[in-house]
Amino acid sequence: MNSSKVLDKTEPREIRRKLGLNQQQFWSKIGVTQSGGSRYESGRNMPKPVRELLRLVHVEQIDIQRIKREDIDVIEYLKSEEADLFKTLKKSAKSKKKAA
Repeated sequence: MNSSKVLDKTEPREIRRKLGLNQQQFWSKIGVTQSGGSRYESGRNMPKPVRELLRLVHVEQIDIQRIKREDIDVIEYLKSEEADLFKTLKKSAKSKKKAA
C-alpha cells in the first residue's frame, strides 16, 4: 500500500502519537503552528499542501530542509528528457536502500 493511501486512512493524531512527538514537535516540522495542528487533529479539513507535507516528512521520513530547488530541477529534467536513465537510477536507488 502506498504511503498516501496510508495517510488517507490514518489520522494525523495517530501518526504523531506513533512517532512519540508532542503537537509542537510534530506540526512545527511542516510549518504549522501547534494550535493549527490541534485543529486538524480535531477534525478540521486539512489543505492538500499540508497533507502532502505531513506525508513527506512524517510518513516518508524525508528531511525537507535538505532538499534544494536544483535537486528538483534535476529530477524534473531526468523524468522528461532522460526517462530511461531516470527509471534505471530509481531502480538502483531502491535496491541499494533495500540492501542497507
